[in-house]
Amino acid sequence: MADYKALYQEVILDHNKKPRNFGIISPASHHADGHNPLCGDHISVTLNLAGDSVDAIAFQGESCAICKASASMMTVAVKGKTRADAETLTQEFLAMATGKLDLDSPNQIGRLAVFAGVRDLPTRVKCAILPWHTLHAALNSVASTSTEAEDDPMHAAIGNA
Repeated sequence: MADYKALYQEVILDHNKKPRNFGIISPASHHADGHNPLCGDHISVTLNLAGDSVDAIAFQGESCAICKASASMMTVAVKGKTRADAETLTQEFLAMATGKLDLDSPNQIGRLAVFAGVRDLPTRVKCAILPWHTLHAALNSVASTSTEAEDDPMHAAIGNA
């Protein structure tokens, strides 16, 4: 357990200090803004699809370390994937972060499993899932999303999550 927590902290710190794909894509074929009023996280996700694949993706905004690390790892994980695979990974990440995914069953989580422990930190779950909820909004041409009220991904399911 101590090794898992150390790895979690190391990954969060690394992606917070050196976020991958931080910035904007302009022009972008898809864009969405996400907001977590609970802690003030606000991010934007921009991406370009080439056919049905995520050709380029970036994020920017002001957020806590968990949100920034999650967004950074998300962009790396979905770049080059099809829209359907990106949506599947989004569903799996949301399920994992909320304790609804059995990591021993077949899934696409891979290195993102480092975020599995966030389910034990209820106040941080929304920080970790905001980028993924924002990606889902961007892929579906929804301009903005929030982690509160009817847009809360923990209460209003996205797909099967």
